[in-house]
Amino acid sequence: MSTNMTNILLEAGTNELEIVEFYLEEPGPAGGEPYRGYYGVNVAKVLEIIRLPRITEMPQVSHPSVLGAFNLRSQIIPLVDLSLWLKKTRHDSEPPKVIVCEFNNVTTSFLVSGVNRIHRISWEEVEAPNKYMSSLASNSITGVVRLEGRIIFLLDLEKIVAELNPELGLRFDENVTWESGVQYRALIADDSTLIREMIGDLLHKANFLVEKTNHGGECWERLQHIKKIAEAENRPVTDYVQVVISDIEMPNMDGHNLTKRIKEDPILKDLPVVLFSSIITDKLRHKGEAVGADDQISKPEITHVAKRAVDLIKSRIAAAATA
Repeated sequence: MSTNMTNILLEAGTNELEIVEFYLEEPGPAGGEPYRGYYGVNVAKVLEIIRLPRITEMPQVSHPSVLGAFNLRSQIIPLVDLSLWLKKTRHDSEPPKVIVCEFNNVTTSFLVSGVNRIHRISWEEVEAPNKYMSSLASNSITGVVRLEGRIIFLLDLEKIVAELNPELGLRFDENVTWESGVQYRALIADDSTLIREMIGDLLHKANFLVEKTNHGGECWERLQHIKKIAEAENRPVTDYVQVVISDIEMPNMDGHNLTKRIKEDPILKDLPVVLFSSIITDKLRHKGEAVGADDQISKPEITHVAKRAVDLIKSRIAAAATA
């Protein structure tokens, strides 16, 4: 069985997402019914769902959760056992499934006990995990969804892959030099504290004043407040913020919906928006274009964020001068 995901992607900017719900089984107490833990992953990251193929061991693999690799249409894809990664004892009452994913321009697969179905939900239904919930899954949970009487944990698969292979994680190019003198103002929206701090540090090095928000809804509220201040002081909005840098996958309001709102607002529409996300791929780039994003950068390219933000600001200033 192979389920292809390419034809079920949502229209951009609706603040909805589709998740593939899957489960991991563990042995039940005293030989009783096995326990199922429910998890989810954004459909935008899923290429297909397949049966467990023949696995070849990979040399020099240090983590036991990496079972090996397999060949899928002439592409060698590593397989990660999510149960082992989460320090659980896998107990499959049925043949397991493999979820093949692509993010950060890398293809990886994950072994799970089974797959239930696809759910369409609003980002407003996604709760940020508390510390206890995060600890249940090795701090690899990005969101919590309460659905049909059960709790579904949205897993941070990028974090898992980056920890298994640090070469795929975010890192700065320390050789980049930044121009001094002019100072710009950036507003960041990202639900990951780590990413917010990394982008903030990068922008500070590039001579930006930075304000950070935890998700798209908070960023939108801040922009509405800035609009009121600008109007009261009879000044342009760009005196307070000159670029918005936003993740896409966020509780409450995602980056596509945030971008759509900005570009449909008569006061904010000329404000450059940069989307910075692991799900920006050649297949999905059209979604950012559809809502009017000025640039889209995948997360391995974090060093490019500041330079491209500056370029957008300069282009806007030049366009305004000739208008």
